[in-house]
Amino acid sequence: MLKPLGDRIIVKALEAEQTTAGGIILPETAKEKPQRGEVLAVGPGKTLDNGKVSAVDVKVGDKVVYSKYGGTEIKVKGEEVIILRADDVLGILNA
Repeated sequence: MLKPLGDRIIVKALEAEQTTAGGIILPETAKEKPQRGEVLAVGPGKTLDNGKVSAVDVKVGDKVVYSKYGGTEIKVKGEEVIILRADDVLGILNA
């Protein structure tokens, strides 16, 4: 697996909703880019000016919401993942 550096995290996008709240089934072309994902790996954190490392607030296995256009999409071993900065993560979803 890919090891993120600094304050970066690796996320696998969760599937976009296929139906609306009213029960309408959405075609592929109408689906929005997913903004939710599961954290697969976390970097050590951001190195501050004083030399200390500020840890990332998420951990492996967390389900997160991230910025709509944040991150870089890549393929690792045939699986599409997104590399995000910790700042692109908006929140952690509670189960």
